[in-house]
Amino acid sequence: MNTQHHVNQQQYQDKSQAYLNSSVHAQGIEFEKMQQCIQAHQLKRVLDLGCGGGHVSYQVAPFVEQVTAYDLTPSMVELVVSQAQQKGLQNVVGQQGAAESLAFADGSFDCVISRYSAHHWQNVAQAMSEMHRVLTASGKAIIIDILGNSHPVIDTFFQTIETIRDPSHVRNYSLQEWMRFAEYAGFKVETIEKQSLNLEFQRWTERMQTPAHAVQTIRYLQSKASDQAQQYYQVQSDGSFTSEVVYLVLCK
Repeated sequence: MNTQHHVNQQQYQDKSQAYLNSSVHAQGIEFEKMQQCIQAHQLKRVLDLGCGGGHVSYQVAPFVEQVTAYDLTPSMVELVVSQAQQKGLQNVVGQQGAAESLAFADGSFDCVISRYSAHHWQNVAQAMSEMHRVLTASGKAIIIDILGNSHPVIDTFFQTIETIRDPSHVRNYSLQEWMRFAEYAGFKVETIEKQSLNLEFQRWTERMQTPAHAVQTIRYLQSKASDQAQQYYQVQSDGSFTSEVVYLVLCK
């Protein structure tokens, strides 16, 4: 395991319950979109890549034959499998591992879904190639993640506060970067949609157990951010803000 993967595990090993209970992670218009895509294309075997608290697994399990909840952090995988059992979802299995090295045979899945995970990956291009490999010829990849920005002032501000809040953060990618990753991996882009995500500051930092001095630094940076950045992220007086989210459906 490389050093950054170890940082990721350290950051998330005791936060599985927080992510399970997070309303930001439990809710979203994307769940209905996923379910419709799965039903429309009769996708039966799903990989929940970077499963976190398992909300994707719980939402799609009733519509498929099997969901594999996959995460770098063992406690996340254990939580999802146990919660699925409690919810009566007998078709959810778990496996621990990194997105860049999927321990599955070619064509193992009809659908790979990654939701709010890719900004932690060490090598998105490699992970996308792995997603392409494990999908069937008619399979779909669905990616939901917070968008970075091609404007340096806006982008630097957000990447900085994200990293201060969570040292395992790697990068939020712009839409242009996502298009390059998809093309490089051999995917065709089927759907591109944008959503908004409102983040309540106190919950956002408490979920990661961000230390008080780091919280103060983030608030300082918010107060000193350019008007452009403050307006783009709709930064509120309590630090709460809004982010753009991309919903991508890719096919081979």
